[in-house]
Amino acid sequence: MIVEDLLRVEDLRLGLAWGPPELLARQVTGVTSTDLQDPARYLQPGELVLSGLVWWQPDHPSAAALALRFATSLRSAGVAALLAGEGTHGEVPTGLVDACRVHGIPLFSVPAGTSFRAVTDRIYLRLWGDLQARSEGAAAVPETARRELVELMYAGAPAGVVLGRAVSRLGCGPCSLVSASGRTVATSPGAADPDPEAVRHALPTVGGDQAAGPDLPRGAAALAIGAPGESPFDGWYLYPHGDAAAGAATVLHGLADLLATLWTRTRAEAADSRRAAGRLAALLTADAAAHPAELAEALAACGLPARGPLVPLVARIDGVDAPWAADALAEALRTATADQFAVGADEAGRAVAVVVCERPDELTARLREVWPRLQARLPDRHLLRAGVGPRSSGPRAELAAGLQQARYALEAEASAGPRDCSVGASSELTSLAALVRGVPVEVAAAFRRRLLEPLAEHDRSSGGALLATLVTFLDHDCSWARTAESLHVHVNTVHYRIRRIEELTDRDLGRLDDRLDLRAALLCGPA
Repeated sequence: MIVEDLLRVEDLRLGLAWGPPELLARQVTGVTSTDLQDPARYLQPGELVLSGLVWWQPDHPSAAALALRFATSLRSAGVAALLAGEGTHGEVPTGLVDACRVHGIPLFSVPAGTSFRAVTDRIYLRLWGDLQARSEGAAAVPETARRELVELMYAGAPAGVVLGRAVSRLGCGPCSLVSASGRTVATSPGAADPDPEAVRHALPTVGGDQAAGPDLPRGAAALAIGAPGESPFDGWYLYPHGDAAAGAATVLHGLADLLATLWTRTRAEAADSRRAAGRLAALLTADAAAHPAELAEALAACGLPARGPLVPLVARIDGVDAPWAADALAEALRTATADQFAVGADEAGRAVAVVVCERPDELTARLREVWPRLQARLPDRHLLRAGVGPRSSGPRAELAAGLQQARYALEAEASAGPRDCSVGASSELTSLAALVRGVPVEVAAAFRRRLLEPLAEHDRSSGGALLATLVTFLDHDCSWARTAESLHVHVNTVHYRIRRIEELTDRDLGRLDDRLDLRAALLCGPA
């Protein structure tokens, strides 16, 4: 397939915004949807890039520079062409046309009525036809079975139906489709879902090495479906069960290649959902309150009710760009809940989700069960974190406030240090210690210094123990006798030290407010 072939797919109604004949002759290797402004690291040479232009800001003073930066990223990745959606801005910006002309990137317009899913489906069906034409006579899947399965997928059949028909027609033994985190997407009829631990051993590692699990036939492993995903949480695999027919490896590889169309369809649907969720996240995080009708429309576009039990969530991965966090949170929610949800990104690039959920505490518990499987897909230095907010009835102010609580819960959990599970919940912020953990590190450190540095300086210069005395005094509910007993000093010594503490901090430990100030300062960092 070459770029020019896009103009011959009449039902997509693509328009050529710019592209000379010599560039339209480029070979196409695949298609990727992205709304990042600098997506180069996630693109492969020869790919077509679909973008809804969410990153484009027409009123930005450097709008032309934004377009040029995007086109520069595409050129560095060696993409074949750009397909720009008109749904967000009503047209393809002139600045983007100019930027593509500068960098030699053919540019097509995708009308608002054409879904990205339809575009990716047609492209991959064409690419699959090209592949079959080049390998005629050597295909592992018989032609009649291949045509039957392709027609089934093109008709929109669910994954379970397609997999069941494939196993029945090819006789390759029971199989499952699994996600990159080990979640079972579909299993052939009559077979039980595979053990998650066996699947984990069969999946490729983050570095790309494949390992056969204990329940797999000799020499077999989970087979990647289609091109590798952009993130460790993106992709499907074909997992043959332990009693798969011997010698079926060639057929299984052929089936995995064939199912790429099914994965592409699902990926396009996810990209459409991500764009709708991104608009919802923007409304919830904007400085100005969105009109109720606008919020209701955004919720409806995500398949969520305007009124109802909605729970906001946020997620991030330390040291990793936003798309991975969004992929991880979406995968976690698919595994942990059957409820409706939408996952997008906020203005800071963090993953944002809204879930239809009656009981946030139960959702938190289910997320914590699946979290270690997701964390295992990342290198040790990258920690996946999330925060779960309270249940909201739907109004923008209430939902936005819940999103802020979810962010705070994430930060509070993050400040607790590395853990096997880093999912915080706003409902668990029930103590001063938990509340202080969510304060930004810089703010907490400054507060601690302002209140306690005089005591620390005194102890350094005189070899005293005022800080230790303060901690012990507060821990023993301001009891002079128990503090003296714990420190193994006379009670008069405690009285003297407390007076010095009060003098140096300008606080009266007989007042509750002042005691709370000093307790909070102690909780703001190590002694």
